[in-house]
Amino acid sequence: MKALITGANGFTGSHLVKTLLNKGYSVRGLVRKSSDLSRLENLDIELIYGDITDKNSLKEAIKDIDVIFHTAAYVELGLVNEEKMRKINVEGTQNILELALDYGLKKMVYCSTIGIFGDTQGKVINETFQRTQKDFSSAYDITKYEAQKLVDEYAKKGLPVVSIMPSGIFGADDPHFGPVFKLFLNNKLKLWVGGDRITGIVHVDDLVEGMILASEKGKIGDYYILSSGDLTTREMFAILGEKTGISVPQEVPKFLAIIVGNILDIIGRISSWNPPLGKERLHYVYKRCVRVSGAKACQELGWNPRSVQQTLRDILHDLTINKN
Repeated sequence: MKALITGANGFTGSHLVKTLLNKGYSVRGLVRKSSDLSRLENLDIELIYGDITDKNSLKEAIKDIDVIFHTAAYVELGLVNEEKMRKINVEGTQNILELALDYGLKKMVYCSTIGIFGDTQGKVINETFQRTQKDFSSAYDITKYEAQKLVDEYAKKGLPVVSIMPSGIFGADDPHFGPVFKLFLNNKLKLWVGGDRITGIVHVDDLVEGMILASEKGKIGDYYILSSGDLTTREMFAILGEKTGISVPQEVPKFLAIIVGNILDIIGRISSWNPPLGKERLHYVYKRCVRVSGAKACQELGWNPRSVQQTLRDILHDLTINKN
């Protein structure tokens, strides 16, 4: 079986490459010439240099492929280049879909997000949930929603595509929460914003196993949420603290976080800088809450992810080994 992975050099993509190779797949990765390929070092992967926004460059990548795993995306909150994000997340996905249909692919797995469901206001939902949030929380939110609509349209046209919706993707080399965990382990994380924020969690290696199962068993046009459960960030730090003896970071008062975030947002707009805390991130921390169930993937695909507690313990173990 020959697989193409878009975004092969990324966090999720690189873990998928390794797992597929271990399962005996022949793997081709689509990467840009400017991509950092350090995650793919010493791996037996065929690299094709191209860009999902350039349809012509995709033709060589898709040729002779059995299954596509489309993981490439522009993932960011705050002050982003919305035009670039739309080009990558929406137009790039459409290019992949068109060529996959033309070339008669056996299967395509699209890496979507639980964000397409919008704010569930704390209600735990499944794949049948119909979005009730009328507006959109971010450029990322709307571009992934629009891309999902395209995927749904192509499934109706006969493309054998399934969509997986990960919650928060965690791992020792996670570019988002990984640095936070490292600061915590070094006892340098003294303050934190939004300890009550609920975060869905799935280990990156469990995610890629779910993606492969979706390619093998997933029903065409179906959605599969891949999430082990959720915790508040305060609960996450408490679990890590139990194992390390490190104290949970002190909570920054909400009013102070809002003041600082609004100031940084203004500075960012003036200086073309995306601050670590701004209006959009504050919205995600204090107002938006998406909670999901991964039961369907477990029941229909035979997916068996580790618990959220075990996920955190495994990441802590991996980071401690690398630290030593």
